[in-house]
Amino acid sequence: MKKRIKVSSAKAKGRRLQQWVAKQISNITGIICGKDELIESREMGQAGTDIKLYGKAREMFPFSVECKYQETWAIPTWIKNAKVNQIKGTDWILFVKKNRHEAIAIMDAEIFFSLYEQILANIYSDMRNSKK
Repeated sequence: MKKRIKVSSAKAKGRRLQQWVAKQISNITGIICGKDELIESREMGQAGTDIKLYGKAREMFPFSVECKYQETWAIPTWIKNAKVNQIKGTDWILFVKKNRHEAIAIMDAEIFFSLYEQILANIYSDMRNSKK
């Protein structure tokens, strides 16, 4: 018989993933994360996105973030939840993790390809500009 994880342990894992994602967003934007900052991990049990982004942070990272740290995955349900919590003017993104596995980002494929197209356009624009 499988031993069930305590609710407090499960919430701690979820909180760690949220804090890790907030820190990653902080690292790429250069904006401080933490309590009462522009990037903040939502307290467990509160409604809304798992990472609160304000002002410049939302401009630089225009995503509504959902985080799930679970052993059994219910991706379609989680995507539905991410869409319900999606903030106007942002795209949803879901970060999922389970024990002994790396975190994975899940997002709408069309948004992914649009972002990648922008990256390539910037790279080739920089290459053309450097040849002048």
